[in-house]
Amino acid sequence: MKILIGTKNKGKVEAAQKAFSRFFENVEVEGIAVESEVPEQPINDEALQGAKNRVKNLKKYAKENSLNVDFYVAMESGITDKFGCWLNVTTAYVEDKNGDNAVGLGPAYQIPDRYIDEVKEKELSYVLAKVLKTEEQKTPQGGIVHLTKGNVTRIDLAEYAFIMALTHFVNGDVWK
Repeated sequence: MKILIGTKNKGKVEAAQKAFSRFFENVEVEGIAVESEVPEQPINDEALQGAKNRVKNLKKYAKENSLNVDFYVAMESGITDKFGCWLNVTTAYVEDKNGDNAVGLGPAYQIPDRYIDEVKEKELSYVLAKVLKTEEQKTPQGGIVHLTKGNVTRIDLAEYAFIMALTHFVNGDVWK
């Protein structure tokens, strides 16, 4: 099974590989750098739009390169002001070769109000690094690894977002 993911980030590629391998055999995930066409720090619906844009750009890439692809996938993390607070959430978008698509979300975590303006201006990874006195976490583990004392990584968040999107595809017509 051939899957293209809209990133070269090794952690995101690993997350997709882990998620798809739970349900399918012979999974091959290839990372392709494509644009999200949204700001570096997506806010609210920009996260889903960024993931959809990456898939759109992956499909164009596959067509231009005559690739036979089973699934196109992308994820985008962003901040959202839901439930009366600001949350960081990982959004996954999965589309099969027939155009059937689904969205999944990973676990979200709250961002203290006092940091929101700076996050909007600079990006969450920058603010986390500053507040936690660490290097900026554009690594596969992400800043969440520090907030959870090593118990959760960005790979975990992305894997669960992909699994949630895959519920649409792995249950036949009963969940479509």
